[in-house]
Amino acid sequence: MVEKSVNLEAKSEKKKSNDKDRAFSHDFQYSHDNPYHEKLEIFDHFVLRDDEGETYQNKWQAEVFNNQAPLEVEIGTGYGHFMIEHTQKHPHINFVGLDHRFKRSFHLAKKLAKLEHKNFRYLRARGERLGFLFGEDEVSKIYYFFPDPWPKKRHRKKRLFQKRFLDEAFRVLKPGGEILVKTDHDDYFSWMLDELKNEKRFKLELKTFDLHTEAPEHFLSSFVTKFEKIFLEKNVKIKALTLKSLK
Repeated sequence: MVEKSVNLEAKSEKKKSNDKDRAFSHDFQYSHDNPYHEKLEIFDHFVLRDDEGETYQNKWQAEVFNNQAPLEVEIGTGYGHFMIEHTQKHPHINFVGLDHRFKRSFHLAKKLAKLEHKNFRYLRARGERLGFLFGEDEVSKIYYFFPDPWPKKRHRKKRLFQKRFLDEAFRVLKPGGEILVKTDHDDYFSWMLDELKNEKRFKLELKTFDLHTEAPEHFLSSFVTKFEKIFLEKNVKIKALTLKSLK
């Protein structure tokens, strides 16, 4: 009976580990049944769904954008406020925004289709697939703004910002490339700082618990997302990080 109990506990722990790492693995496959997945097909000239973007690993500049401009990536575009503003202000960059929400992706795609500058692609894809979407030294900047904090203790393993993500981010970033983060959530920010302990591959160039007060001239203070505006109106301080690759 004791042996059986031990085996069940071991299987349970293995399942938790598999759940945490599944989306990072080579054999991961998207699985869904959502009508907005098919609706997104009408925007296939700039929208890539599921693993379609993974076919362009190491080829984004040469085969997608047909130029050698810097490639920037936003994980979790949300309603697209930053993506829209940033790409239209900086038409000289190549920009890939990604999110895995279906309906929100469709409504954002309708807005993107109307923009003047077409220096972007949108992926309905997961952030854990970063290392399969982009090749080594292919990305200049990674933006990660106001992610789902998964506040319940049992769900924290779902948080993207963890060692496996940092491994993939370091690999795809160019030497001197950056990860830029903003969040309203105190616990997730503390989690991020814990994940960065003993991390030697990145230089922590900015760490602030009150971005707009402590670093008002920083790039991250120069724009306010929809979620950020709501938090600021409630006097919630914005936490931020900037990490520089030390390749």
